[in-house]
Amino acid sequence: MEKLKGKVALITGSDSGIGKATALEFARQGASVVVCYHSDQEGGEQTLKEVEQEGAKGMVLKVDISDEQSVEKLFDQAIEKFGTVDILVNNAALNGKGIMVADMDTEVFDKCIRTNLYGTFFCSRRFIRHRREKGGKGKIINVSSVHEEVVAAGTAEYCASKAAVRNFTRTLAMELAEEGINVNNIAPGMILTPMNQEAMDDKEARKESEENIPMKRAGKPEEIAKVALFLASSDSDYVTGSSYFMDGGLSLSLGQGA
Repeated sequence: MEKLKGKVALITGSDSGIGKATALEFARQGASVVVCYHSDQEGGEQTLKEVEQEGAKGMVLKVDISDEQSVEKLFDQAIEKFGTVDILVNNAALNGKGIMVADMDTEVFDKCIRTNLYGTFFCSRRFIRHRREKGGKGKIINVSSVHEEVVAAGTAEYCASKAAVRNFTRTLAMELAEEGINVNNIAPGMILTPMNQEAMDDKEARKESEENIPMKRAGKPEEIAKVALFLASSDSDYVTGSSYFMDGGLSLSLGQGA
């Protein structure tokens, strides 16, 4: 069954990783997909090619989600082609730089916050305004991280941004519930994507990290995409303001042995 038949989904950061897997899952379920990339044009075009191979319609657009005008242009182009956007997946993000706060330049902190938090704000705001023009309804899915709860030294900018996205999600859910716009959050743990390239390339480093995960393995982007599908479909019409941890139980293991 095509759970997203007739829907249009815009997915930021869909040139690779979780975003790409979500784009392909949505395409298989009948959605038209707006593929978005920041710098990897080749990756974006490859995702579009695979979306079309699934029999779905699509387009690929470059966007800097930290820039308000770039986001406005993105939505203008998507709406011009498809007439609407029904589903927004705020997936694009920057990782932490491994720099302690005392040594961190303001520019490093600002760039991460502007991308991960402001980008989610810019995209969500435009999406909400568009959905109101269409009479309401719609789905917003924010991809945060297990680091909205789990902190690590050297990642203050990333952890702060993802924790903010969680509460942004919950606040939006309250604001939009009566309009039928569902807003939910997926919080992945260790997923085998380019953001975790070291774990993908170094088997020993990966094994060491996986020992901290109760399931003893990293997750796959396709597994995240399955939950994104649930949140994008009518199956989740009574779900809003929720945060779905997909971490193999990692967050449950904190404090063990204390």
